[in-house]
Amino acid sequence: MLTLHHHPISAAARFARLALSEYDVEFTPIEQRLWERDPAFLTMNPLGTLPVLVEDARPAICGYGPVSEYLDETRGTMARERRLMPEDPFDRAEARRLVDWYLGKLETDVTRYLVRERVEKLFMTHEQGGGSPDAGTIRAARANITYHMQYSEWLAGTRSWMGGDQMSVADLAAAAALSCLDYIGEVPFDDYPNLKDWYSRMKSRPSFRPLLADRLRGLQPVPHYADLDF
Repeated sequence: MLTLHHHPISAAARFARLALSEYDVEFTPIEQRLWERDPAFLTMNPLGTLPVLVEDARPAICGYGPVSEYLDETRGTMARERRLMPEDPFDRAEARRLVDWYLGKLETDVTRYLVRERVEKLFMTHEQGGGSPDAGTIRAARANITYHMQYSEWLAGTRSWMGGDQMSVADLAAAAALSCLDYIGEVPFDDYPNLKDWYSRMKSRPSFRPLLADRLRGLQPVPHYADLDF
């Protein structure tokens, strides 16, 4: 039995949800609000990050990298053409690089700030850091997203999939990150046609349906969020 500790608007947790769904693995989701500092969760993962995957009574697997590798080794190697990690070592290295780009660099430059200011603060108490969004932080994150959009447009326009000729963990990472930002209307897809076409293909996958069904109480997504044709 698999349990996934996640949050609906965590890019890294969405990545894990997509990977599990692509491998048709059933799991029990448990939502974690990291700002609440749950002692039981911190015992499993003292770093206090998502995702955290637990299988049976084994120790917790923490972080998008270890979760991705664990799923590849326990499910991917038996999935044949549906494996999310390329067979070629150089292609695997590129896929891992892009996972780090979208769940590391984009997170650091953009996602964590927009999600915190526009989403998480709505649910935090004053003592937890809640309150009005910081306009300066939002402006800086919005300025940073342009570079990432241009790079993503180049990837989508020069390759069949983000990491190369086949869909891989790179696509799941990019889609997970962009879907969080798209929920709050922060992705100008109309300015990037190749990226928009790629994202439409990702949204149409069965694994994406649970993400498109996500709703936060008091914060509805932008109208096109669940529209497969935008």
